[in-house]
Amino acid sequence: MKRIAISQSNYIPWKGYFDFINSVDEFVLYDDAQFTRRDWRNRNLIKTAAGPKWLTIPVQVKGRFTQKVNETAIAGADWPNRHWRSIALNYARAAHFHDYGAEIEKLYAARPETLLSEVNFRFITGICRLLGIRTRFRWSSDFELQGDRSERLVNICRQAGADVYVSGPAARDYLDDAKFARSGIRVVWMDYERYPAYRQLYGDFQHGVSIVDLLLNEGPRAQTFMKSFGAHAPPPP
Repeated sequence: MKRIAISQSNYIPWKGYFDFINSVDEFVLYDDAQFTRRDWRNRNLIKTAAGPKWLTIPVQVKGRFTQKVNETAIAGADWPNRHWRSIALNYARAAHFHDYGAEIEKLYAARPETLLSEVNFRFITGICRLLGIRTRFRWSSDFELQGDRSERLVNICRQAGADVYVSGPAARDYLDDAKFARSGIRVVWMDYERYPAYRQLYGDFQHGVSIVDLLLNEGPRAQTFMKSFGAHAPPPP
């Protein structure tokens, strides 16, 4: 049985996104979808003493409804330094900053790409390595896409040879389960509720911040606060 998930790429996403990846055999980055402003594609949150702070990758926006994620170009070259300085400043006292900070810094110091999809892929796969996630990645552009939104997802699943499609809960508003069933594909829904709290700096606990927060605060124990690994998973290599 092969499990697959399909989702747009996000910038340094939260722990639930990596649980999503780790729950399947193959994860398809759906980056020929429309780019959405003020969304998770090019920004995410970290915790600071002054409250949550957005780290936003500047991008060039051509039009309101026509630009795809994989067509979105980066605007400017100084954002990696700014973002890393913000992380280093606000997480210097985190329990595992000295263990994991250097690895995260390397992701910011790597050769700069020109497209948002490529930047997101670098961070997603780099963080997967830190977490010990070995899921295979593919791009939606690798497949022939036809039909409406649900039909496109079904076609990707069929071409990938998937028996189970794992979907985020937000898709309940539009996903046509019957189209999957007619193709012999079972739909399973991700559950992002009841995550355990972990050590965290700066006041009240917040689940929705970047995975960077979990890695720097809990280090090799990060997996134990993620559902897809189970309570007794081994630490990352």
